[in-house]
Amino acid sequence: MRRWKQMVAVILAAVFLSMLTAGLGVASETSGNTGEQEKPESEMTEEEKAAKAEKEAREKALKEAYELPVQTNERKGWPKGPGTYGDAGIVMDADSGAILYAKNIDKKEYPASITKVLTALLAFQYGDMDSQVTVSKEALACLGSGYASIGLKEGNQISLEQTMYAMLLASANEAAYAVGETVALSQGQDYDWFIGQMNEKCAQLGGENSNFVNTNGVFDENHFTCARDMALIGKALFDYPMFFQICQAQQYTIPESDTVEEHVFQQKHHMLIANHSDYYEYAVGGKTGYTTEAENTLITLADNGERRLVCVVLHTYGGHPYSDTKALLDYGFDHFQKVSVEDLDEDMEYSRISDGAYVLLSEKADVEKLDREIVLHEDGTDDATVTYFYDEIPVGTCEVTVSANYYNNKKKVQEEPKEIKEEENEPKEDAREEKKDDKERYKAAAAIGAAAILAVCAGIAVITTRINRKREEKRRRH
Repeated sequence: MRRWKQMVAVILAAVFLSMLTAGLGVASETSGNTGEQEKPESEMTEEEKAAKAEKEAREKALKEAYELPVQTNERKGWPKGPGTYGDAGIVMDADSGAILYAKNIDKKEYPASITKVLTALLAFQYGDMDSQVTVSKEALACLGSGYASIGLKEGNQISLEQTMYAMLLASANEAAYAVGETVALSQGQDYDWFIGQMNEKCAQLGGENSNFVNTNGVFDENHFTCARDMALIGKALFDYPMFFQICQAQQYTIPESDTVEEHVFQQKHHMLIANHSDYYEYAVGGKTGYTTEAENTLITLADNGERRLVCVVLHTYGGHPYSDTKALLDYGFDHFQKVSVEDLDEDMEYSRISDGAYVLLSEKADVEKLDREIVLHEDGTDDATVTYFYDEIPVGTCEVTVSANYYNNKKKVQEEPKEIKEEENEPKEDAREEKKDDKERYKAAAAIGAAAILAVCAGIAVITTRINRKREEKRRRH
């Protein structure tokens, strides 16, 4: 029995030793392969050196982008958001305007082709989707090497709706130019008018850090935006169902006709492509973008049935715009809860609150730290827009009608500066009067003093004259 146990032990030891030796061999082989891949720089060609330098620069840029500060992570009682491999990112609640995640959201960035969502917004506002678009020479002039196009030719005629599909799905730059040109023409204007409307619309939505000079995002150093402004544009697009109809199409065909060749193109936003590895079940719309200067840009609109979010990432390095966006949207959906504005109005300062108005806060956020700003409408009524802030970042905006008491007090406060100014002027007037009186008293005192001196001098003169006379009379007697 003992011999049998010894044999089993020897066999197990042999098996273990064999496995260990094989493992060391594999490790040695792997190490050797790694050594073969790490060719000494002295043995590299110029092309290999350049590729190595580019790779190292890319890795450094990725690391630096990931380590950039996330401003919302500095809030007390706020859930920590994920790091991203881009310069800027934002998650905004589309219904309340609450900013849930903020990373350099006001930093100037180049938008590239996500510019086209603003072009689309204006087309929905002003355009007739059944109207005819004629592709002009100017629309084709914007195309440079490598820029997206479906190959439209000068004189091609398609509907505005077909042009919108070409712009949003295929990111065709000539289509975006044609959209702006056609919508402007329908208003009796030209392409430059449309560009002006793009900037006006952005400002109306609350954007303050953008300047658009074209409809497609073709690089221009004067064509820039920021994450916050693009999120505001995305928020506004939730009012236009056709935007989502276009964005969710997997493929679209412009059929051949007497005025155009057949064009077939597919969805480019990976999070909207069924069965794609980057597919995101709550994504409902969006737009991709890329230029060398802008890197990757991406805007994504998402709806999980309870909350609608807009996510924008800018100047994001390759391979990461979709993974970053997914992480940010998951963060926005998973870590916040609605707090009714009605529950926040403890002082009963609103007589009416827009239906379902709320702010978004984390479960650990201290409601007592909320600040608010109430801005009365310029029409002179008691209607107002109220925005709530948590550590200076907006967490909800809604429309209200203020109470009569609040309205009257607000008007009184607005008039107070005039009264204060008048009161401030009164001491100045008193001071001037006092100075005037002092001056008059000084003059009077000076006059009295001068008269007294003259009187003294006159008296001395009289006495001196009398003394001199007496001396003269005495001299004569002797």
